[in-house]
Amino acid sequence: MSGSGPSPAHTLSIEAVERICAERGVRFTPLRRTVLEVLLKFDGPVRAYELLRALGHRLGRPLAPPTAYRALNFLLEQGFISRIETRNAFVPSAHPQDRYAGLFFLCNSCGATVELELAGLAEVLSERAASLGFQVGRRVIELQGTCADCRDAAAVPKRQGRIRAGRA
Repeated sequence: MSGSGPSPAHTLSIEAVERICAERGVRFTPLRRTVLEVLLKFDGPVRAYELLRALGHRLGRPLAPPTAYRALNFLLEQGFISRIETRNAFVPSAHPQDRYAGLFFLCNSCGATVELELAGLAEVLSERAASLGFQVGRRVIELQGTCADCRDAAAVPKRQGRIRAGRA
């Protein structure tokens, strides 16, 4: 997918996550670290069971799904990863300091995923919700369509989705 900016897998670092956890007073346990390290090695959204297989390979033993999900939930709650709801997959966050910054553009043809931070979007949504007396518990914004690469190509074979981050 044509887009600007580097992949979140290249911008999110373990060191940054350690620093943010220390600032927030939360524990970045060895297992949480391992889960994030393995997720960072993928070049695109990864489903939980793909991640479980990769974790088992890394650890040299199977990891129970509830254990992996607890680590994933921590990483989600802290904003270090995002869940692509419509694909039931996870990606490193392009904006880990802002837990609710982005939205996703998802290509239905090639699987590419672009996370964008739209300045002011969270504020506009919060204002609209407040005017309705609505308290937002979780925000999920995913736009599905066809990326420029797929639109421009005569025929594009299916390939594993890739991630790009950007700002609008």
